Amino acid sequence: MRCPWGEKALTGYLGADRALWRDYDASALVESRGWKGPSLLVDQGTSDQFLESQLKPELLKEACRRAGVSLDLRLQEGYDHSYFFIASFIEDHLRFHARNL
Repeated sequence: MRCPWGEKALTGYLGADRALWRDYDASALVESRGWKGPSLLVDQGTSDQFLESQLKPELLKEACRRAGVSLDLRLQEGYDHSYFFIASFIEDHLRFHARNL
């Protein structure tokens, strides 16, 4: 909800009332509801062209820190926003979900 893409999408789907957006924003959900499950797993490419302007993983990291939620934020050096990035780490995420669901 704190980036141009999020603002456009959430306005389009839910309207201009930003309070309604909180249920669709990971950082806001962690802040308001916490998390009692396993550590959250997020991979992020450091060369992603959308990293600073759109994705902002630091907002999730800070929300988790404040809420006492364990976050495994893996910054992957040299990866961007491509299919190759997803293909490189999808097995880790599938195994993570198989263990934790």
